Amino acid sequence: MGQIAAGSAPNAIPANGYMAGTMRCLDRDAWHSAGELLDDVVQQVAAPYGVDVHLEHTRGVPPVVNSEHETAIIEAAARAELGEHAVVLTPQSMGGEDFAWFLADLPGAMMRLGTHTPGGEEYDLHRGDFIVDERALGFAIQVLAAAALRTIRDL
Repeated sequence: MGQIAAGSAPNAIPANGYMAGTMRCLDRDAWHSAGELLDDVVQQVAAPYGVDVHLEHTRGVPPVVNSEHETAIIEAAARAELGEHAVVLTPQSMGGEDFAWFLADLPGAMMRLGTHTPGGEEYDLHRGDFIVDERALGFAIQVLAAAALRTIRDL
């Protein structure tokens, strides 16, 4: 939960409270069932205390689940174009990515691009002063073009 609010006085038990947050999942089955599961758990925790609970669940962005085939194509293209050192395989991210909506309908793969200048300042991508080394875009174009050519060649 990223937000919890209840009452207005530090010395009184409030009659009402509010909690809000986001839920992230690593696969589509969990994403589809998470709201109902959360409601069940919340109701079971609240019931013994006589607490009335109202849960609103808005399903957000689905998880990014890369296709193994397309991931292998991009990985091979990146290794061939940029060298072994340029490819770092990472665990699936819990971040919310709009790209997941494309993957809901078509097989594909999302790759992450290192955009920080070696030796330069590093800022989180959600900060207003986030800095992108735009030279990285050329590497992305190179890898994606090579991946497209590999895909066409394999048709």
